[in-house]
This record gives sequence, C-alpha cells and structure tokens, in this order.
Amino acid sequence: MQKYALLILLIILPTGLSADVLTDLLIDKKYEPKTLSNKEMDSILATTTVPASTENTIWTTANRYELRENNVRRQFRHSYFADYTLFDKMKENTLPLGDSLREVTFSPDRRYIVFGKGQDLYIYKADYHTLIPITHEYLDGKDVFSGLSDWLYEEEFGQTKLFWFSPDSKLLAFVRLDETEVPAFEWQTYLPQANQPLYPVSHSIRYPKAGCENAQASVYIYDIFTKSIRKIQIGDTDGWYIPSLAWRELPAKDAKAPKTYELVVEKINRDQNKMEIWTANPSSTVGKLLYTESSNTCYIDYSLFNAWQWLSDGRIIALSEADGWRQLFLLRKDGGRVKALTPAGIDVTAVYGFNEQNGMVYYQAAPYPSERQLYAVSIKDAKITPLSHEAGFHTLHFAEDMKHCITSFQSDTQAPIYTLNAVKGTTLTPILTILDNSDVQQAWENSELPTKQFCRIPTERGDTLEAWMIMPKTLKDKNPVVLFQYSGPGSQTVLNRWRHRFAHYLASIGYIVVNADPRGTDCRGRAWRNATYMNLGSKEGEDHLSVAKYVSSLPCVDTSNISMIGWSYGGYQTIRTLEMQDPQHPIITKGIAIAPVTDWKLYDSGYTERFMRRPQVNEFGYNQADLISHAADLTGNLLLIHGTGDDNVHFQNTLILMDALIQAGKQFDVQLYIDDNHSMRKPANYEHLHRRIIRFLEQ
Repeated sequence: MQKYALLILLIILPTGLSADVLTDLLIDKKYEPKTLSNKEMDSILATTTVPASTENTIWTTANRYELRENNVRRQFRHSYFADYTLFDKMKENTLPLGDSLREVTFSPDRRYIVFGKGQDLYIYKADYHTLIPITHEYLDGKDVFSGLSDWLYEEEFGQTKLFWFSPDSKLLAFVRLDETEVPAFEWQTYLPQANQPLYPVSHSIRYPKAGCENAQASVYIYDIFTKSIRKIQIGDTDGWYIPSLAWRELPAKDAKAPKTYELVVEKINRDQNKMEIWTANPSSTVGKLLYTESSNTCYIDYSLFNAWQWLSDGRIIALSEADGWRQLFLLRKDGGRVKALTPAGIDVTAVYGFNEQNGMVYYQAAPYPSERQLYAVSIKDAKITPLSHEAGFHTLHFAEDMKHCITSFQSDTQAPIYTLNAVKGTTLTPILTILDNSDVQQAWENSELPTKQFCRIPTERGDTLEAWMIMPKTLKDKNPVVLFQYSGPGSQTVLNRWRHRFAHYLASIGYIVVNADPRGTDCRGRAWRNATYMNLGSKEGEDHLSVAKYVSSLPCVDTSNISMIGWSYGGYQTIRTLEMQDPQHPIITKGIAIAPVTDWKLYDSGYTERFMRRPQVNEFGYNQADLISHAADLTGNLLLIHGTGDDNVHFQNTLILMDALIQAGKQFDVQLYIDDNHSMRKPANYEHLHRRIIRFLEQ
C-alpha cells in the first residue's frame, strides 16, 4: 500500500482539501445515516459542507515546498480568500506569502507561485523569495480583473481562475475582464454583525441580468523572463465570452529541438450559439481561426472544449455534438475533420485522456441515459473496447504517465468502490482496493430503507421519460405522492448512482416518491437537450403533468395528495407546472418551490441567454416563461422558500412573485432564511427547511 500512497494522492487529492475532508467526499458517508431506524432517519436532513480549515496543507509533487492555508473566507459558490505561508522543507523555514489571496497556484516546474490579490495577479519566485506584480488593475481604479473570475464566469462557466501556465512554466496566459459597464446588484444582510450590530449591511456585486451589459473579455500573455505583457490578437471579442484557454505543443522539427507551444483560445458569442477556437503565437501575438461551430436552432455547449486532446503531431481529438450527439472526432491540425471516433446514438460524457503510445482515447459514455460506462477507442480504426460492465456509474482518473489509474464504481445499491489499476492498452488490472465502503454497504444491506425502481414513464405524446420511483415498504390502499425534479437544460437527476437522501426519508414515512427527467435534460441526444430552446418551462411542464397523470392512474395512489418539489430551476419548474394545470381538474395539489427564478429577465445573462437568447430578440419566449405574469393561473397550495442573502437567484424573484400572487388573490405560504444564500449553507437552516417541507406536506 505504501508503494502506491503517493500515486493515489497525486491522482485524486484536490488542491485545498485535507485528507480527512477528501475521504468524506469520496465515501459520501455524510449522506448516509449512521443508524437506519426511522427514529434516527432525521440525520438524512443534514447537509455536507467543507468547513473552513484552520490550517490546511497543499502538497506539491516537487515535495520541497508546502503551502499552508489559514483563515478561509468564502467569496462566491466555489471561490474563497485565505491567508498563506510557504514552508521550505529543504531550509526548514516558513515565510509569509500573503493575506486574502485567491487561486494560489504553483507553476508546472514548481519554481513559481501565482495568485490573485484584489483585482491583480502576482507571481512569487520561490527560489529567490521575490514577489512581482503582473498587473496593476487595482491601482488604475477600474472594475477590471486580470486572471480572476467574476461572479458570472465562476457560476456559469465553472472557472474560479482565468490563468494558465505554459507546460514549460515560461509563459502565463490570462483572461482580463472589464466589468465597468456591468450593472451592480445590491442587497442587505440583517443579522447583527460585530461591526454593524444595529444597522443592515449592504453588499454589491457586478451581476449582468439577461439583456444587460456583460463584462468585456480579452486575452494576454505574461512572459516570466522578460516581465512583459502582450495582448493576444483573436479577432473581435466585443460581447464574446472567453471561458477557457489551453496550451498545445507544436510538432517538433527534429528530436533534439526544444519544445514549443502555442496558445489555444475558446470564444463563445453572447447568444452562445457560435463557438470559435483560435490558436495564437505567444511571441507575435497573432491569432488564427482554427475551428468554428454554430447553429440557429441549438446552443453550443462551451464545456466540450475542455475535453479536447492535443496530439504531438498536431492533430486534435475533439468532443462535439455537431452531428446530433456528443461524439469524439479526429481533426487535422488545421481543424478539418478526419473521422468520427464514437458513434451517434450514445452521448460521450467525459474524456479522461489520450495515450500517444497505444493511440487510445479513454472516455466515459451513457449507453443508457441513467448509466455511465468506461470505454477506450483507437484513433487508428475507431475500434471501441468497453472497460466496464456492471450496471451503474463508473469513472476513471489517470496518473500522469497513464500507466496507472483509479476507477470508481457505484450504483443505487452499491456504495462507491475505488480501485487502483495498472493500465496496459485496453486492459485494466486491479492492484488494490483503495476504498470499498464495506461498512456503509453492510449498513445499507441491513437496513429497511426502500430502494429506487428505475423505469420509463409514458407521456401523452407517445414517447417515454427516464424516471425512478421509491415505494414505501408498506403500501396503504391510498398513498400520498411527491414528485421530485430539477428539469434544467442539460441536467440529469435520474442516474444509477449512490445517492440516498431526502427522497428515501419521505418514502420511509409513507410517501411514494417519483423523479423524472423531462425534455431538455441530458444524455438523449442534442435534439432532446434542445427541445426547450428559446421557450423554457412549457415543455418540461407538459412532461411533468404527464408524469402526474400516469402516477395518479396507479391503484395505490391518493389522487387528492400529489405534491411537487424543486430547488432553483426545479423551484421555477414547480410553479410553472402549477400554472399550466387545468384549473377545473388540477392533478398536482401542492407545490414547494425553493429559491426559484420567477422571471428569466431577472437571472444572469450567461445562463439565461444560453437557452433563451436575449429578451430583446425573444420577447415571446420570455413572456411565455414568466411566472409573474401568469400568477393568476396558479392552482394548488404553494410554499415559497428563499434565502434573503441569495446572490445567485436573488430574493427579488420571490418578492415580485409574492406581490403578483397577492394582486391575483392567491393564498400561499412563505418560509424565509435570513441572510442565507442559494444553497442554504447554515446547517440549522438546512434542517429547518426539510422539516418545514414535511410539515407542509402533512397539512
């Protein structure tokens, strides 16, 4: 075991997480009850949060320097500030790196540390213990951020930092965001604070709502040797997003020539229906358009670029859904297509790497929407070899040399198992089991918890929806029903993986729980994913009403007690479905909407316009999807839940809907969580929320 301990850490230990926290995340124990009696099932109501560490070590593969992280303060959903010191193991001394730093990152050769402070980037040379400012945006007094994500890029493009080292550690590419014209959203927190015990505290972030001004993005390269900054020429960037950069090695002229690299830039237009991939010479800064993809009927998934693989001969393995499914394609070095490597009809869901020596691409795909299996495909003849077989959810993570990997397997009835494997071509040979969760598995098997039944529910159109049902162990003649859903574009909640949470608790106290993925969700091809394009809410509502009708036809269902629950987009969809019911014959009698969007013009541009374009060009779609203007159509009892400090789906959404419901003469219930955010991070609030839901369901 000791032989592979470092390898395991290098593969799976995320920066900033302690080993104890990592173990909890891998095992996912905190979502499983310690004891499984009904009396103690309340433990399922607790949430898992990563606590702010008092001292958390970040390891480096060079094993000389240790970064020590203290006083962690959360910024947005994922990003945070912290204070750092640097411990030199060779000299056995500790030096302060700085306070209130963001995205502290070692260079590939571990000689430099880059981080953000304020609005600027800094580089720390570990060999000389010198600190150099890369940018001076803060001194300029502008709302400009260099190499650091703003709220929108973090929330909607999954980026907490916007800088990328070249593999040789000589260059640092970064995105600069100018937010000068972006409107600010302001809110107040009300609970007493040490510095403001008597008055509310005001907060403000730059938050572009749909149709409003966005941040302007541009790309720069910092040369560490010359300490110079150069702007990269990649055509018009006005109104475009730049979600990601990458470096690719240029084909060598001979074996002795030093390695050279060019910068690769992903651009997405504001409507997110056109993607451009540019390459740029870091010295001349001249860019060249390599690849483009566009559509008038679909959005382009920006995240697919993150799976692209760059071959040493200049060719590219690209993930694209241009042919209707997420497929792997082999491209020439100029971006032209050579061939498809994976077939239509199955969506590729992750790409784990390309092995130059054997010509294999290793990836994950969904042969069925609820499954995730592992495969290898040869770029020579497109021959595909399955690497996993058990029904469930499989993942794979390679060591840097691709000779070893860690696989995980889980299903609804199998707790996650993590295995270290030796890799030879298309053969994975298990070496040892890292975690088998045998204690959790045994507790599950000894429990009396009901299990999910995966199924397909027919719609009135004649097709089917992927779904699962949890039936109580003891059925009565007539049982209440709760419909769970999220329903957001490109999402999935019907997955055969280890997730036993609130739904199982409700089933254990007598509810039939049903969850279905409507049109617009993932892993059924591009047409299904884009079925709701330009018109969010309506088709999903039709599908959920079909589910409710199907469930109400079952002989064991109490048709007078069918409820629907959703959070965020799911909260929006709950209300939209209640507004779409036949008021004379409503099927769903209760709705619980947590932190719902109530008018898509109130939500951020990056998400909303991806699926709806701008309000200026899709007035009909926005009006149709607006819950506020349809408040008079609401049927059934409604419980609205929101945190007043939500910086994502602003509390403003619920307040405006409340006023519209009042003006329409509609009665409803409200539960507020003071100063809490979109995820309800306070444990007491999270538990109270679930007890409030149960109380509402039982009324």
